[in-house]
Amino acid sequence: MSSSPPRGSKIKVDNINDHHLIIVPHGNGSVMRYFIGAFLLFWMGGWFIGFTDAFAQIVSGNGGAFLVLWLGGWSIGGIFAGYMIYRVFRKSIPEKIILNYPSLSLDTGIPPLKINFGFYNQKEYWNSIFPKRKRLDFSSFDLKTLTLRETDSNNRLTIDKDSERIEIAIGASEVDREWLYGYLKENYS
Repeated sequence: MSSSPPRGSKIKVDNINDHHLIIVPHGNGSVMRYFIGAFLLFWMGGWFIGFTDAFAQIVSGNGGAFLVLWLGGWSIGGIFAGYMIYRVFRKSIPEKIILNYPSLSLDTGIPPLKINFGFYNQKEYWNSIFPKRKRLDFSSFDLKTLTLRETDSNNRLTIDKDSERIEIAIGASEVDREWLYGYLKENYS
């Protein structure tokens, strides 16, 4: 097994404190996210006008209970739109794998926002909007569960930790995941 990734791979292998560091970029996401980001920026302009007008009416005493409730909902919508703008234009943080024998450390990073209207369930959709960065350490016992799983759409590289199945190298191609699987098996067997 080669210690360097396949030709054309975006995976980088480096050394940090005498340990191998593997950096797996998540990619840039789709171009569609920039169109949605531009729409949200224009929408926020209208949101600001509506917010200031309603707020001015309430402060002057001309706004009723409906306008107060409307302003509360409008504020929540504006906060969510602001967060979505942040997610759209935020650069992704690559996944990092450190081979610190006899364990392995993983920083999942943060993938870019992917606009996909074909999500199978709401949980998958919300997890893509609000990604959680995880930093995990796998023991030699956990590393025995390292598996390259073939699915209908592509392969998945996973490690089981306690009762959770952690997928690694999410942003990598199938060939890159196959190389990484062989590389990790060679170093941890």
